[in-house]
Amino acid sequence: MDLTTGPAATPPGAAAPGAGPEAPPVPDDPAALRVVPARHYARWAAAAAVAVLVAQFAHGLATNPVWEWDVFRAYVLSETIVQAVWVTLQLTAYATVLGFLLGTVLAFMRLSRSPVLQTVAWTYVWVFRSIPMIVQLVFWFNLSALYEELGVGIPFGPVFWSVDSNSLIGTIGAAVIGLTLHQAAYAAEVVRGGVVAVDHGQLEAAAALGIPRLRQIRRIVLPQAMRAILPTAGNEIIGLLKGTSVVYVMSIGELFYQAQVIYGRNGRVIPLLLVATAWYVVLTSLLSVAQYYVERRFARGADRTPPPTPLRRARQFVRTLRGAAAQRDRSVVPLRFLGDSR
Repeated sequence: MDLTTGPAATPPGAAAPGAGPEAPPVPDDPAALRVVPARHYARWAAAAAVAVLVAQFAHGLATNPVWEWDVFRAYVLSETIVQAVWVTLQLTAYATVLGFLLGTVLAFMRLSRSPVLQTVAWTYVWVFRSIPMIVQLVFWFNLSALYEELGVGIPFGPVFWSVDSNSLIGTIGAAVIGLTLHQAAYAAEVVRGGVVAVDHGQLEAAAALGIPRLRQIRRIVLPQAMRAILPTAGNEIIGLLKGTSVVYVMSIGELFYQAQVIYGRNGRVIPLLLVATAWYVVLTSLLSVAQYYVERRFARGADRTPPPTPLRRARQFVRTLRGAAAQRDRSVVPLRFLGDSR
């Protein structure tokens, strides 16, 4: 008995009435599929525009006579500039070491449970981060106007030994003091942030094992905090290196000041500024390389398989090229002269 109602049933293999064209069969083998890469037209256009701008800038460097590359070559390694670079490095080294030592003390003062130490450290950071560096340098340079003599004695009592301020704190000393006190305020926050990042449960476990507090800080807290401290500390040191140019207001013969003196005499402003720029780029690049390797060393505990260094990657690339060349030489069949077979 036929129970079908409505239109007649569609026989097998026949297209349904009103249906569209039959869909192509899907191949069972994925290798037969045609893979079409995505086309990023906007990305290509942006890359082309950037390449054109870079080419124009490089062309201007090579062809614009205002750069005066002959003057640049004459002064970039001159004795005056090299001595100025040495002064810049000295100021950076002194301010970095002293600033981070003082900043570490201030950081642990802020983490102390003593309200007096917390208040003093917070006030110091607040004051020295609020005053521009150039103002601090000029203030310390004119310290003798405020205190003609500095001495040692009993507080609010007699003075046993005193010395003239100008003879005790010279121009370089005033610059180092200003840079150090300014850097210590930022270093304190960097160190405090790294210490706070360490899990407090580790200190509790160390205290439960009876480890002294100083050893906890030296053996447990600081090695782990260094991973959080180093990136920001590297930025601070690089900023301090460039910030030493501010001491030109004190007539100290650092890099930027000497460049100013030279182009003030010969009028070659652009090439002398380019000399200072080139030296700052070289010095900051060296600091960046040192920061990379220091961070890599302190990351050994967290990353057991660190990525290869750029030098190791370069060596591996050279080995790969040599291996490919050797393989190509072995695959070449030597040709025989036809006369040898006669």
